[in-house]
This record gives sequence, structure tokens and C-alpha cells, in this order.
Amino acid sequence: MNPDASRRRELGEFLKARRRRLVRAELGLPLGFRKGASGVRREEVSSLSGVSMTWYSWLEQGREMKPSRQVLDAIARTLKLSAVEHAYILSLAGYSAPPSLSEQCPQGPPAHVQRLLDALGGFPAFALALDWTVAAWNEAYAAVYRDLSKVPAADRNLLWLIFTDPYLREMLPDWEFMSRRCLAQFRGESGPRLGQPSFSRLVTRLLDASEPFRAGWESHDIEWIAVRRRIFHHPVAGELHLEQHCLAQAEHPHLRLVIYTPVLTTDTLERLRRLCVGPAGRRNASAYPDTSLSE
Repeated sequence: MNPDASRRRELGEFLKARRRRLVRAELGLPLGFRKGASGVRREEVSSLSGVSMTWYSWLEQGREMKPSRQVLDAIARTLKLSAVEHAYILSLAGYSAPPSLSEQCPQGPPAHVQRLLDALGGFPAFALALDWTVAAWNEAYAAVYRDLSKVPAADRNLLWLIFTDPYLREMLPDWEFMSRRCLAQFRGESGPRLGQPSFSRLVTRLLDASEPFRAGWESHDIEWIAVRRRIFHHPVAGELHLEQHCLAQAEHPHLRLVIYTPVLTTDTLERLRRLCVGPAGRRNASAYPDTSLSE
């Protein structure tokens, strides 16, 4: 399927999923004979949006057509889409300005990106590509999670690791919630890349490998990437309370930096120091303040 057809299909499925979630009373509609309190018919959405029934039906069917931005704005209001969901359907119809979508992945991160990651010392950090491939990481990240150089290159993808690595799953006490949120964030960025070979291969692999991924993918949930607090249960360091930051690379829009900083109201800074200042991480010792710990 070509990219345009993939985006039309996704737009139709997304609109259908959101239409079926609507609460009829919130739109001033009576309870449906078959649909009960939730779910709205296509003709009701078309009427409330000021769009012809035929036109709206074709949208949900993924037919080859070009809806105007005004039509999509009206439908977004009717379906009560969030800001990120509204932006998502606009991107599917070609009304956003996504970053470069080249299928050519860089051979490696620019040298200065690796230097920046290394300069963060004891704070775990990595560089993430548009398709969520982990392109680079520092020693602290390897100490908290694992050395990704020992992971096959085809599996060095954050979404793949979240849904298929049992070790990572054990580290995340809120894995079910967090994995669904990450999938919603991944999908929120994916509109312009639907139908591209690398994107299709990743989604197909995950659909085959993970039942939770299949369930999450079918829900069509969408979120923005934002600063989050995360908890990791490390088998050696114990409970780590970290704040996750995501920074864009102005010169390299295909990369973003994900950095974890310790929540200072917890003892995570000391736990990270003990974990990273050891045989595998001596070079990180100067990254930590002297906490006068007895080693």
C-alpha cells in the first residue's frame, strides 16, 4: 500500500474509532436504539459538522479524496478531539509540516551528539531517531538498562524493547500504563510516516510479537511526548525515581535527546552514583557531587 493510501486508511479508521467513543448526551443527542449512551452514527456526525453524508462516509472508508482543512476542523470539533488528535488528523491529510521523512537513516549519530551524551556523565541519556531507533546512549544509560551494543541492531528500537524485552518489563512497575502511553506517543508522531517501509516493518513485527501492542494499536490512542516522572526497579540499585526530558536537536531534526535526571526529593542521586561509579563506570565518578558515602 502506498503512503497516501495508508494515511487515508488510518484517517478513516481513526475517525470511526473516535465517533464510536462519543457520548451521545454530550452532543445533545437522544439515546440510540442500538448504540445506547455512546456511539454516534455517521449521518449525525455529518449533520453536526455541516458535511454531506456521502463525503463523510467516504472519509471513513479511506477513499481517494482531499478533504479541506475547514472540513477536518469541523469534524474535529464534532468529535471533540484533543489538540494532539486534531493535529494528527491534519497531518494525515497533509496539513502539517513534518520533519524530514527520509528513509535513509544516518550511519550513526553526529560526533557532537555522542559527546553531549557522554558529558551528561551519571545522568542516563540516549538519542532517539524518528522511528524510535535508539541511535546513541551514554554509560549511565547502559548501567541503568543495558549496553545496547550487545542488542541486535534490528531490535535496537525503544518501542520494540518496551513491548518485547522481559527484563525491561520487570524494571517498570507501571509497565501496562507506560507501554500504552509510549505507544500513543509513537502513534501521535507517525501520521506522515504511514506506509513507509521501515515504519511498516516495525509495526508488523510488533503486531506479530506482542498481544499488548496489538490491543494498544487497535485503540488509536494519541498523546504528545512530555516531561514525565518515571520509576524503575533496578535489580542492583533498587528503586530509581527519575524525571524524563525530551529535547529536540535543531541541527538534526531526525534525532531527539532523552535525558533522565534524578528526582532530588528521593535518594536516586545516591543510588545512581553507586550504580554508575563502579568497575563498569569509573569515568562517571566526577559527574556526581560528593555525598560522603562509604563505598
